[in-house]
Amino acid sequence: MSRIFGYGEDAFTLWALKQHVPRILGESQDKTTPSKCLVFYRPSFGRRSRKHSSVFGEFDAVIVSLRNIYLIESKWDNLSEFNKEELVLRGEQTLRHKIFSWYLTRWDRKYSGHWERFVEKNRDSFKFDGKTMPKKGSLLATNLEFILTKSIEHCKTIAYDNIKNVLLFFYSTKKKSKPPIEISEPFKMISIDYGEEVEGNFVPLFGEDDTR
Repeated sequence: MSRIFGYGEDAFTLWALKQHVPRILGESQDKTTPSKCLVFYRPSFGRRSRKHSSVFGEFDAVIVSLRNIYLIESKWDNLSEFNKEELVLRGEQTLRHKIFSWYLTRWDRKYSGHWERFVEKNRDSFKFDGKTMPKKGSLLATNLEFILTKSIEHCKTIAYDNIKNVLLFFYSTKKKSKPPIEISEPFKMISIDYGEEVEGNFVPLFGEDDTR
């Protein structure tokens, strides 16, 4: 296999999903082994979150363990000396977590293959700044149904208490950057130092010598 290197936020996210899942789980005292986790990398629910529409954007990752579901946003220092004490996530990012958590806590196996039944049952309680639920057969409805069904099959109990909003922040002590001190509620920050892993400014993702 050829060696594959990646650059930037998306690459660091994929690298973290390969190397640091135990760290992410451990922050919530989750003892699920990484091999028993279900991971969605950059699941898309529409490219942009627009008012009066059903789309609500993309997570950088979703990790489903046997105990919890981790909704992940990623940020990095962009190779600069990041020294902001506070990192405030955009409104559409926090709204994305609220909307998907709502879907997770209301989805049931009986709705699989019957999206219109789910919409009919729950549309009155779907109140998110003028947003709407997607129509049956749309790409968004199909993506949602797939991920929701896989998630409830893997994590048997889903409630707001075991849905974790996570901000992965990638920084480098070698480049004298550092994570922020405070972040937006209700996110939990997990900071990961990539300084020892990069070659140049690129992180190795796959390759013949990748034994991890």
